[in-house]
Amino acid sequence: MDVKYINPFIEAVDSVFTTMLSVEPKRAQIRVGATQPAGQLLTSLVGISGQVSGVVALRFPPTTALKLAGRLLGSEPTEVNEEVIDAISELANMVAGNAKAKFNHDPPLQLGMPTVVEGTGYRLKYPSGSIWLEVPFTSEAGDFSMEVTYNPE
Repeated sequence: MDVKYINPFIEAVDSVFTTMLSVEPKRAQIRVGATQPAGQLLTSLVGISGQVSGVVALRFPPTTALKLAGRLLGSEPTEVNEEVIDAISELANMVAGNAKAKFNHDPPLQLGMPTVVEGTGYRLKYPSGSIWLEVPFTSEAGDFSMEVTYNPE
């Protein structure tokens, strides 16, 4: 496992959340693999392809998603709706784009369109041979986590 593929994403969460949301995320202990979270979750995923391929996913409990979406939108949403889904999609897109800029690959890495999964009891599965990490964060807006999986080609 090479930190040069993970650190840009951790730095991107810090940069995007601090700059765009005025939220200071505090990273907890990084875990190999992912825990099976309980309760309702919203997960926004962005695929990455090129010299490194993988996925970055941000997982939010609905209360955290509402607070973060409200900060991004300048409103106070009270339910998960299309605006909230769009906001957390954009957060994942900004984190992936910020991390992408830190990689000096030629040609540059390509990002897919953000996708959001909503529900309870689901688990993200990645192809065998992929390296993946879960990075939990705490913040004044609530807890969330980032999962990064990659496969250097």
